[in-house]
Amino acid sequence: MFSRNAFTKVIALGLGSRGASRVSGSLRSLMTATSSTRQQLMPALEHPSSARPKDDTLYGDIVPIDAKEEIMDRTYCKVADRYDMVLEAMSLGLNQYWKKKFVRLMSPAAGLKMIDMAGGTGQIARNYLEYQDLVNNDKSSSVHVVDLNEQMLRVGRHRFSSSQWTKDRRISFAQGSAENLVNVADNSFDIYSISAGMHNIPHPELALSEAYRVLKPGGVFACLEYGHVDTPIVKQLHRWHLGTLAPAIGQLLVNKRESYERLVCSALSFPHQRDFAKAIRRAGFRLPPGKGYELMHHGYMVAFFGTKPE
Repeated sequence: MFSRNAFTKVIALGLGSRGASRVSGSLRSLMTATSSTRQQLMPALEHPSSARPKDDTLYGDIVPIDAKEEIMDRTYCKVADRYDMVLEAMSLGLNQYWKKKFVRLMSPAAGLKMIDMAGGTGQIARNYLEYQDLVNNDKSSSVHVVDLNEQMLRVGRHRFSSSQWTKDRRISFAQGSAENLVNVADNSFDIYSISAGMHNIPHPELALSEAYRVLKPGGVFACLEYGHVDTPIVKQLHRWHLGTLAPAIGQLLVNKRESYERLVCSALSFPHQRDFAKAIRRAGFRLPPGKGYELMHHGYMVAFFGTKPE
């Protein structure tokens, strides 16, 4: 489906012209070097539930639940400055597409207040505000970005420091935990969004409960998360991509293979989309008709939506 030349072109975008000429050889050697990484990840790739601890009812990974928040916070500190660029390369250029589609699926009305959890660098916030500006011709909607990691928030604050949205007070940033949003009042937001962040939360049931609490009646829970690919042919590509290619790209672009191995393991630990949809329902949300979620690229990413009853 994808050639090595195609992968090389995507990665070269992150390296710039100076590094582009070295990409092909470096990638070849890194793909070989990551054989040990592939072996470490194979249990999770083949049987995601096998790595889950017995003390958590929804999901887990090889990091003890009690240590997960601290370990993931340290991981993001290491990769914050180039996180978005590397994620774009690791996703083979699909990251922005997924996030733009996620906001389109939200189809937010004008004038809504959104809280974006784990949104430190502001990608979802940008897509949301651009949608409101361009589609709804709305200048009153706003987004409050919350992230546990201060370095990711630093990147986001800098990115939007001179924007009109900041001047108009339509975007704000705060540090906080999804499991305990102590500074957020009950029934205060119209939309709660979280993109590729739920899998890093030690107890997602607590995050779902907090999302329910801070949403107004009729408010929308929107979650974009790594999924499980069930289509046989695509499933093989998915395993190779996450188990071999993604850590190699992290090493090639920022020399942080261990950090990206940790991020991959965390994503692989997340439950199947059917199980997470059930968890959303258990938290009190009403799911849309059908499965309650939408697959992107056969389940590479999954968009979940729920509504808080009025």
